[in-house]
Amino acid sequence: MTLNRLLITGAAGTLGHILRGAFAGRFQLLRLSDRSPLGPTGPEEEAITCDLVDAASVRRLCEGVDAIVHLGGIANEAAWPELLQSNIAGVINLYEGARKAGVERIIFASSNHATGMYPNDKTLSHETPPRPDSRYGLTKAFGEDVAALYAYKHGIRSFCLRIGSCLPKPDNRRALSTWLSQADFVRLVEVGLSADYVHEIAYGVSRNTRSWWDNSAAYHLGYQPQDDAEIFASEVEAIELGTELARGHQGGNFVATEFSSREAWLA
Repeated sequence: MTLNRLLITGAAGTLGHILRGAFAGRFQLLRLSDRSPLGPTGPEEEAITCDLVDAASVRRLCEGVDAIVHLGGIANEAAWPELLQSNIAGVINLYEGARKAGVERIIFASSNHATGMYPNDKTLSHETPPRPDSRYGLTKAFGEDVAALYAYKHGIRSFCLRIGSCLPKPDNRRALSTWLSQADFVRLVEVGLSADYVHEIAYGVSRNTRSWWDNSAAYHLGYQPQDDAEIFASEVEAIELGTELARGHQGGNFVATEFSSREAWLA
């Protein structure tokens, strides 16, 4: 199967910018969408301003593309009204628009915060049930279920990436386990665009020595990460998160949001 026309939502964000650079010139059409300005377009690029809350606009956005990388939405903890609009209604509108437009596959940017309430001493896999650490994490767990519905019922191949810490390099001790290099992020998305699957969950993580995540499902599909956060260990190992609760759980600071101590959390 050849994918000639690709849509990237949230293309003005950090991850969208990475993919835009990596995919330049590789598709007949690279459609870029965001609520924020996208700047001048290059050859084979098309920029469309679109709010994911607007179902009709999202439907038009999906028309004429073979695949979608869905990065759009709020990428941090926020109040319920904001998250319900961008991350709940938005993902529903995106998948429904894709169904009506006959899109073949969607790569959904989920998050490690969908499983962030697991402790650091537990190894997770693609079969690990969600255990969200935040409202934001819950919206990502919901998005994974939306992806499953549209994959198994409507035939849209869905690749859910529980993305860790996609940074130029790790910035604290936690990131030695969760780091996803920008180059490995591109490699993982390329797998999502080419591999044979129906609905799959993979962890967005490099081949880190200290990884908490068994990513064998992604490896089976062809993901071959080249980077390991361990080369930065001497720089960041001493940089710890601020609370015991954050240090003890995979979600880090998201776990501690709204709780000042473990006692408060258990109350």
